[in-house]
Amino acid sequence: MEPEKENVKITAELLKSRTGEFDLESILFLKLNNLRICNLGCIGECVNLERLDLSGNEISNLAPLASLKLLTVLNLSANRIINLDPLSSCENLQSINLAGNLISSVDALRSLIYLKNLESIRLQDKICNFSNPICMNTAYRSTVLELFPNIKVLDGERVSGRGSDLYQLCKDIDASLKGFYNNDLTCELLGPKRWVEKDYWEFKPVLSTAIADATKKFYDVVKECRQLNSTAADAIAVTKRTLNTMN
Repeated sequence: MEPEKENVKITAELLKSRTGEFDLESILFLKLNNLRICNLGCIGECVNLERLDLSGNEISNLAPLASLKLLTVLNLSANRIINLDPLSSCENLQSINLAGNLISSVDALRSLIYLKNLESIRLQDKICNFSNPICMNTAYRSTVLELFPNIKVLDGERVSGRGSDLYQLCKDIDASLKGFYNNDLTCELLGPKRWVEKDYWEFKPVLSTAIADATKKFYDVVKECRQLNSTAADAIAVTKRTLNTMN
């Protein structure tokens, strides 16, 4: 029998090795999923972090995330989270995935109502079969929408803004069809989609204009040096031939 792996604490060394950055403040995107992390450690020092994926770990205490003021996208699915209070300080948060945790009541979500930029909340994921105890309540959906009247997406489905009417129409049609047919031919229309694309968490650096200009100038100088070197070599060869003729 293989020894059971130990739970992990986030350290500066772990963050630097995963990102290749020497300075924690330089980290913008961070993917730390399925690492058996139980302690968020020094992650709060990544103060410029914008996207964070901590899915599939053993996390229960979110206190270190309170200092991440620039965080816009947060994936905490498949953890052991009950209390969301520290997230009330993440004032720029726009999208959060909490599917597959231990959130059991609406009261646990109230700390998120202060996040004015919050547009998308996921508490259950039918594709990955993740949920929360709160989702078992028959009034779950209406209660959450009442608590967050300004969100645009709940559990992967548009509830307001562009496309929301189409989602509702398809759900009504689907419900009607299920009332008439109870066989395998009935399928759900426009069901929830994946939360983000697979390469969403991959950081793709873009060269700034200044760096691009400097790179071009460097290669221009190298090219000019090669031309000068060639000219100098030709001049030396001519001089040698002249000296040989004189001798």
